[in-house]
Amino acid sequence: MTADKFEFMLDFTQDSEWSSYVAERKRLQSGIDVPPDRVPSSFLVATVDDVIVGRASVRHQLNDWLLAFGGHIGYCVLPPFRRQGFATEILRQSLIVARAFGVERVLVTCDDDNVGSRSVIERCGGALDPEWPLSDEQSPKRRYWIA
Repeated sequence: MTADKFEFMLDFTQDSEWSSYVAERKRLQSGIDVPPDRVPSSFLVATVDDVIVGRASVRHQLNDWLLAFGGHIGYCVLPPFRRQGFATEILRQSLIVARAFGVERVLVTCDDDNVGSRSVIERCGGALDPEWPLSDEQSPKRRYWIA
């Protein structure tokens, strides 16, 4: 995902120890010792026949930055598996997880020029937020709400 400038394994480095990484994800999911710049969240990995095809990060609440740019759910599909319906299924499953953590109205964002992600979000019931202007970032964001 480096070519897409997307961090697939959040906060994972070559020096990371796997058991510590998993323990940190569990702490974030349970809301224990969440750093001030983070929110409780679930990290999900999508697999097919034991092969990783994508991932999702489901944030159980929003901070100011997530409200403006990141949303409740961030997801991706690895390049060899794109355009096969995996993104739609990853988002659908992520919505179930978000609702299990009490998020009834889910915010999902994508780059304005990401036609694939826009169609996935709309297919999953996303309604474009007409009152939120495109951001001034290098990659303007579109904001969708899924009820």
